[in-house]
Amino acid sequence: MTEKKDTGGKPAGIGGSSVKFSDSEALRFHSHPRPGKIEIVASKPMATQRDLSLAYSPGVAVPVQAIADDPQAAYDYTAKGNLVAVISNGTAILGMGNLGALASKPVMEGKAVLFKRFADVDSIDIELDTEDVDAFCNAVKLMEPSFGGINLEDIGSPECFEIEARLRDEMNIPVMHDDQHGTAIISAAGLLNALELTKRKLEEIKIVVNGAGAAAIACAELFIAMGVDRQNVRMCDREGVIHRGRTGLGQMKSAYAIETDERSLRDALNGADVFVGLSVGGAVQQDDILLMADQPIIFAMANPIPEILPELVREVRPDAIIATGRSDYPNQVNNVLGFPYIFRGALDVRATTINEEMKIAAARALANLAKEAVPDEVAAAYGKQLSFGPDYIIPAPFDPRLIEAVPFAVAKAAMDSGVAQRPIIDEEAYRVELRSRLNPTTAVLEQSFNAARAAPKRIVFAEGEEEVVLRAALTIKSQGYGTPVLVGRTEKVHERLKALGIDDPDMFEIQNSRVSPLVPGMVEHLYRRQQRNGALHRDIQRYVNQDRNIFGALLVALGHGDVLVTGVTRHFTQALNQVSQVIDPSPKHSPFGIHVVVGRHETYMIADTTVTERPNAEQLADYAEQTAAVTRRMGRTPRVAFLSYSNFGNPPGEIIDEVREAVKLLDQRRVGFEYEGEMSADVALNPDMATLYPFSRLTGPANVLIMPGLHSANISAKLLKELGGGRVFGPLLMGMARPVQIVPMTSGATDIVTMAVLAASGVTD
Repeated sequence: MTEKKDTGGKPAGIGGSSVKFSDSEALRFHSHPRPGKIEIVASKPMATQRDLSLAYSPGVAVPVQAIADDPQAAYDYTAKGNLVAVISNGTAILGMGNLGALASKPVMEGKAVLFKRFADVDSIDIELDTEDVDAFCNAVKLMEPSFGGINLEDIGSPECFEIEARLRDEMNIPVMHDDQHGTAIISAAGLLNALELTKRKLEEIKIVVNGAGAAAIACAELFIAMGVDRQNVRMCDREGVIHRGRTGLGQMKSAYAIETDERSLRDALNGADVFVGLSVGGAVQQDDILLMADQPIIFAMANPIPEILPELVREVRPDAIIATGRSDYPNQVNNVLGFPYIFRGALDVRATTINEEMKIAAARALANLAKEAVPDEVAAAYGKQLSFGPDYIIPAPFDPRLIEAVPFAVAKAAMDSGVAQRPIIDEEAYRVELRSRLNPTTAVLEQSFNAARAAPKRIVFAEGEEEVVLRAALTIKSQGYGTPVLVGRTEKVHERLKALGIDDPDMFEIQNSRVSPLVPGMVEHLYRRQQRNGALHRDIQRYVNQDRNIFGALLVALGHGDVLVTGVTRHFTQALNQVSQVIDPSPKHSPFGIHVVVGRHETYMIADTTVTERPNAEQLADYAEQTAAVTRRMGRTPRVAFLSYSNFGNPPGEIIDEVREAVKLLDQRRVGFEYEGEMSADVALNPDMATLYPFSRLTGPANVLIMPGLHSANISAKLLKELGGGRVFGPLLMGMARPVQIVPMTSGATDIVTMAVLAASGVTD
């Protein structure tokens, strides 16, 4: 019964989660293309002398004086109100122990990234090189003017209790030690729903908490605050049950010393309704679980190995409701469901603290969200229909509704409990503001990775000898997104895999066209396709033996693979020509390419950026329909603009006829999305310009841009990629009978993985 600091759903050591990767991959991720995971980006223009004068001297003197006159004005004129410091001294890094302040920096940067990704909270990591509680607290207190909130992280127990308590008392901004309270809040949400499913009441249940560290004590405290009777809580550490007869207990453990004859964990579990494990793997046996009450609730949250594996519980107690800290089992207790949204709500009302009422509100909001109907995109990401029940008592981490549900509940609790300095006046407007903070496409892209993992496909990499492709294949395999099939010479692929640190290259399937037994059948298949196009049988034999794209496409065409990925060694057009000898376009469709521009709040699709130089009206209409479908699958409502240099005939020209005809075709087809054209890019995207044309059918700025020709489309996409502020990826190849993606020659491993996963998960279908 060894106690251990909870990791809140994080890996307990290198490679400690269910997602596996090599050390070299992790180091490369953190070092390329620039070291670290965060950067500072200016939120105001800095292009002219006037910009600089406003940003610094003399313009900056005006807000300086305003803040001097009224300190609350700092929230209006600086980033303070949306800025959280993630602070650690590295005394309890993940499950790795006391490795020092500097070693904690990658974790703290990661926490900062999660704040931004999930709740649009700006965050800066700060590592304090001291284990002295006074020095740590003094350093943090001195930084109060800089930040809107303080997230404490990876600080050892019992010092973490004193540090958080002192800072909460002495600072006038929200302070929370996430390792304690994040786990407690998510666990409480799961507990509420598990109790509802088993028809129990908080005040009546017996809870056993194993592991008396920071997270365990925080869980128990929150459960008690929500209604659990303290006398019904059994806290166990490595020596057994904490009871009144024990000596040498510290202040925090003493609060859980009760009068009982129970001495061991097994004793405590006898008749218990709930087990909460924040200790070590294997701490509980099947015989122990048999002692629990009917329909036991078991939260085994040790990482990477739970106190007892869910499958072992199921063998002896199929009536149990189980949660873990792992993503590969149902009901993951994942801190990312909590801390970003809790701080979001606290910051938005300028709360002076994060109190029990706010934590309970967050837990109840999470519990209620799990009982609502699950959005289709979330269900698709997990490869199954999710609904409230024993295997779904905690919301999925990528549920797009979290950004609204949890911050709103936290903000309201802050107002009701009197710690909000700026109460919300218009609740509906605040809900809209929360929903608009994040671009749903970002979540959908991440959900695509879950969808690929839920239904893994065989992904054929035609350029299996290239290092960047092999790194992508390693990621695909190690993270369970699919099964890589590497096309190349066996000895060369093995050599390069070993250079990447793979000790057993035979774990990868390699298809060598020089010796593959599949070649004769491939030759006959391709010869039947090409014999009336002037191809001789010997030519076909040579193509199959020597051309990696043709061989790779044949693997997919003949069912030996599900998705083809190529492009890093040949230009797009050359690769498409080769693949097209084997795989036809989809019936009634023409191949075309989409570049995707993912901005902070909006996603734009640009088509056709790769294939047809001057598409006709039928093709333009087809591009619009297919791109609108992809837009929907990426979580957006499509608004299609057919772009031109002309706005509804002004100025007139000869080449706009195809665009106009495409609009008429969509009129005839009665498609279920908004579209308009011909129109210039500024009229399509700028609401002020759009007011000049009140008859336009678009109800807002366009997000699907159908270009009149390949020149303008390709140039626009590549300019945006080099000059724009958002992420640009693609081209996504559409309109083929089988999933094929041709990546740019300059692609990195991450780009290749993204394209492969999007194809494998069905986004480009």
